[in-house]
Amino acid sequence: MTVETLTTFFGWMAVLNIAYLTLAALALLGVQNWVLGIHQRMFPVDETDLRLAYFTWLGNYKIAAMVFSIVPYVALRLM
Repeated sequence: MTVETLTTFFGWMAVLNIAYLTLAALALLGVQNWVLGIHQRMFPVDETDLRLAYFTWLGNYKIAAMVFSIVPYVALRLM
């Protein structure tokens, strides 16, 4: 596997991760009350705890996307 192939792979992986993160964030912002209602019926969790869980999940996904796709892409581009 060449450096160019790895760079292309990590570049597309970064694009897909950023697109999914953006879509998930916009979906949570756009239909937040609907999603809250579904999750409150499924699990006996308070609304503030659910909002915190959504925020935590988005933050953890953002960190994982940076560590596993964006940083390797930038490092390979700098080589």
